[in-house]
Amino acid sequence: MSDRFRGFMPVVVDVETGGFNCATDALLEIAAVLLDIDSEGLLMRRETVRYHVKPFEGGNLEAASLAVNGIDPFHPLRPAIDERDALQRIFREVRRALRESRCSRAVLVGHNAHFDLGFLNQAVARSAIKRNPFHPFSCFDTATLCGVAFGQTVLARAAIAAGLGWDETQAHSASYDAEITADLFCEAVNRYRDIFEMSLRNAPPQP
Repeated sequence: MSDRFRGFMPVVVDVETGGFNCATDALLEIAAVLLDIDSEGLLMRRETVRYHVKPFEGGNLEAASLAVNGIDPFHPLRPAIDERDALQRIFREVRRALRESRCSRAVLVGHNAHFDLGFLNQAVARSAIKRNPFHPFSCFDTATLCGVAFGQTVLARAAIAAGLGWDETQAHSASYDAEITADLFCEAVNRYRDIFEMSLRNAPPQP
């Protein structure tokens, strides 16, 4: 992994939120999918870590956003935890994977990745977490990658074009969207494996 992405480790993240403004709207659900490279050099999906999140105090909740993701933030049976707790649990797993892969930093992978990265960074700031394993601004955007690899930029259409299928009943849950995004990222990266290996052979020797 460290050789393939120059010391960085891609981690697929999806968030479900109470709106589109990362500075004011609540984070309600977060999922992170860890990746690995198999013995054939192919990128593959590993485990998913997912948490329901309690809205932070004063966090805005837009009715239109809740209608899309189907989340009732205050349902008595919703197993939500505090924002800081959710982030720390996910970061613990990411740091473990960083050690295993001998990478120096995690890079967020997302579909329209700056949306997810914005909410992640704002939640980190609110929670006063000092050790964030994710790069603060670099990311891999699968909307762009899917446009190149599959001719589609919408997540559902890209999944269908890539032969992965799409289950509308599971869509807009952080874990499902993150896993589909992870599969698309792996498929796109793996399609260009031969080009990557050729570039390594043609690269000038390091001084």
